[in-house]
Amino acid sequence: MTTLVDAPAVLEADAFLDVLAARGLGPVVGVPCSFLAPAIRRMEDGADVEYLAAANEGEAVAIAVGARLGGRRPVVVMQNSGLGNAVNPLTSLASTLEVPVLLLVTWRGEPGFPDEPQHRLMGEITPDLLDAMGVRHEILPSDPVVLGERVDDALRHLDATGRPFAFVVRKGTFEKAVPRPPADDDGGAGRPPLRAEVLGAVVDAVGPETVLVATTGYTARELAAGWDRPENLYVVGSMGCASSVALGLATAALDRRVVVLDGDGAALMRLEALATIGAVQPPNLVHLVLDNGSYESTGGQRTSSAHVDLVGVARACGYGDARSATTPSAVAEAVRGATGTTFVHVPVSPGTDPDLPRPSIQPPDAARRLAAALASEVRP
Repeated sequence: MTTLVDAPAVLEADAFLDVLAARGLGPVVGVPCSFLAPAIRRMEDGADVEYLAAANEGEAVAIAVGARLGGRRPVVVMQNSGLGNAVNPLTSLASTLEVPVLLLVTWRGEPGFPDEPQHRLMGEITPDLLDAMGVRHEILPSDPVVLGERVDDALRHLDATGRPFAFVVRKGTFEKAVPRPPADDDGGAGRPPLRAEVLGAVVDAVGPETVLVATTGYTARELAAGWDRPENLYVVGSMGCASSVALGLATAALDRRVVVLDGDGAALMRLEALATIGAVQPPNLVHLVLDNGSYESTGGQRTSSAHVDLVGVARACGYGDARSATTPSAVAEAVRGATGTTFVHVPVSPGTDPDLPRPSIQPPDAARRLAAALASEVRP
């Protein structure tokens, strides 16, 4: 597959979904990416093609294998950063059973198109990784007629070979989606606090020696913009891994309190991390999940957090204390009073500063800065 540097024409979401619907394809199952936000929004709002939100990309592939065995023709969607999560089920499930799946993989970090640092390496190796897994692939066309022809060819490939096929979705293939406005039936009265309000309360509640580990997306960006400090780690990319990084830090730096600022989508993506944290029970770890019910930074697509009792999950996994806190002051109190492994579920409202900057410090520099801070004496 040849890398292109010209911007593609825009493919209308409805035209794309019409191609899928005309061929009986569905459900579309996966994890959202901003490149696909318009199409996912239309499916969430009731388009003819069903959308099924998965917690991670590997799960999406497995769901698709089951759906295909049951007689449906599913499509798996994912950001290329999630290809790593999908490698095992693609190579040891779909390939082993010879159950083919159709993939839409967005191309973050495509060479020639500037992107965030966490997308650089995967952007460079995306075509080679698909090749290594034996996944035939090509660029998703923007012309609906050509798209229909290429989808037909991809389906023939699935049927003839039992092997997957991937359409690679370049930046700008679909129109840019307008973020979904938050529900505000009461003019804002009684709504949960904004994420930034909670972050400010947490920073005020902890001492300067406390390590703050922020998950990818707006959480890391808001913390960096308003409360940057050497003891902060911004886990850009690697969605769902912030709590595991925090666990490692907590076990290595027992003289420091470690507070992980997680998100609902990220926590659900790696829900097994709660089981490991509960088993290890580090006495200095506080795990906050800021839950706005959405993948806000990719366009506000819904997560499944409304259907999950995260506090109950944390208790079942062995956290010493698990509770909800619904106001910034309650969050601050929970953090200050934490003794032992603590989980706090914090409902928050979607919404952020439209001019929110990216972290000015580069990820390797932030990591080295934190390591240096941890090597120094604990400040009073």
